[in-house]
Amino acid sequence: MRNVARTSLVDAAIDELRREIARGVWPVGTKIPSESQLAQSLGMSRLSVREAVRVLAHAGLLHTRQGDGTYVTATDESKVALRRRLDTAAAMDIIDVRRGLDLVAARLAAGRRTEEDLTAMRRTLARRDTAARAGDLDGFADADVDFHLLVADAAHNALLGDLYRSMSDALRDSVRDQEQAALTPDSSHDDLLSAIEDGDAARAVAVSVAILDQQERDL
Repeated sequence: MRNVARTSLVDAAIDELRREIARGVWPVGTKIPSESQLAQSLGMSRLSVREAVRVLAHAGLLHTRQGDGTYVTATDESKVALRRRLDTAAAMDIIDVRRGLDLVAARLAAGRRTEEDLTAMRRTLARRDTAARAGDLDGFADADVDFHLLVADAAHNALLGDLYRSMSDALRDSVRDQEQAALTPDSSHDDLLSAIEDGDAARAVAVSVAILDQQERDL
């Protein structure tokens, strides 16, 4: 009976901590209260709180730094699971998934983009070009992914944007995997921006396909 009671308290602590994290009481990157503070707030032992924190750390929501404290690293366990899966995905698998997302994003962006969207995309492409000329692969990868995120945002579909954003780290890695091939000058992204600016959905989709085909060849 004592074991069952302890498990019940731990589960209750997990649920409450998870709820507070999801509500944004402790934003990502911030430190949660100490074990003793949490135990007092929850009305349970520090042992139960410690076990709850351990479970949530294993789930990817929390990270404990020895001698410092415990920090929030994510707010949604499903996104953590997706991120872990993407971290182990093959580059070609990423491209296959992008064929679905990029084509939808390009088509919708061509019909829904705003002047603010276009301005942001132009600035990001300029940053991408600067990094390419400097041979800065990390800077190039960041700007390249940021550009495609902006295309997804220009589709003005919140779910599409969230899906693309959840893949951002894996997308950066896939660009870096191409190494110097990624820095080879080409006009494809400018062509994509032009098609979106012109509201030409068919051309935007065609350019997106061409970009992914080239990335597949580079890999």
